[in-house]
Amino acid sequence: MKSETTTHKKKRKRKIGWAMQALTSGISTTLLLILLGLVILFSLTARVVADSVKQNLTVTVVLDDDVKTQQAVHLLDSLKTMRYVSNIDYISREQALQEQIESMGIDPTEFLGANPFSISMEMKVKPEFSCNDSLDWIAGELRESKLVADVLYQKDLVESLNFNLHRASLFMLAIALLLVIISLSLINNTVRLSVFHHRFVLHTMKLVGAKWSFIRRPFLVKGFWLGVISALLADAAIIGGVYWASRYDSSVLLYVTQQNMIITAVSVLVIGLLLTTICTYFSVTHCLKMRGSELY
Repeated sequence: MKSETTTHKKKRKRKIGWAMQALTSGISTTLLLILLGLVILFSLTARVVADSVKQNLTVTVVLDDDVKTQQAVHLLDSLKTMRYVSNIDYISREQALQEQIESMGIDPTEFLGANPFSISMEMKVKPEFSCNDSLDWIAGELRESKLVADVLYQKDLVESLNFNLHRASLFMLAIALLLVIISLSLINNTVRLSVFHHRFVLHTMKLVGAKWSFIRRPFLVKGFWLGVISALLADAAIIGGVYWASRYDSSVLLYVTQQNMIITAVSVLVIGLLLTTICTYFSVTHCLKMRGSELY
């Protein structure tokens, strides 16, 4: 009777130990995937912010003084069809004069006797053309027109913006790679400890002639579900955090787009499955290669 009670207690302790190991593995894997998912989401969000900033860069096309309104409108319609144009606004002489009066409080026509402003156009280019090489090419192409007197844009600002964005991208990539390495190491150690706890069972199955693929299968299934559950919990935490932040600042959803959240969620799921499955495979293989004397 006492032996049965003792055996029952041992089995119960063993089950509790396995449950605690699974819980520990799940928590650690989930936390690592949350960190990795945040890095992915921040990288995608930074790209959206960068594109938004680039779209606000203005290229001013100044026309000659003798250009007529009909010619300017024809040029405007032609520019709207260009593949690099995101948006373009037409500014007439009268509109330019009115803006000058409102900003400076002085009417230049009072002492010049005529409107000194020319017709101009404020053009916003697409993000992929917001670099100095592309803008130089665009400006050169526009200056070939006899109607265009000059093309103006902030070259130093564009160069500084692209340099900082490039540096930020490299920084985020380095952090992502570092987190992947850390995640792989920690998850591998966690899974290896879990597998090592079953080393005697593995050794017994190997002795009775079970194939290694057969022995690996249940552990790979557990690793698969560990990755799925951990990834889903990580995705829920990240998405929940985004919507919680949007309650305090609605502009968050302007940059953290639904598409980027879907990409992040899928990436976390794929990475979680790959990490746990690969780590489980190599951990089980390592235990199967152990000799009987190495089990103790």
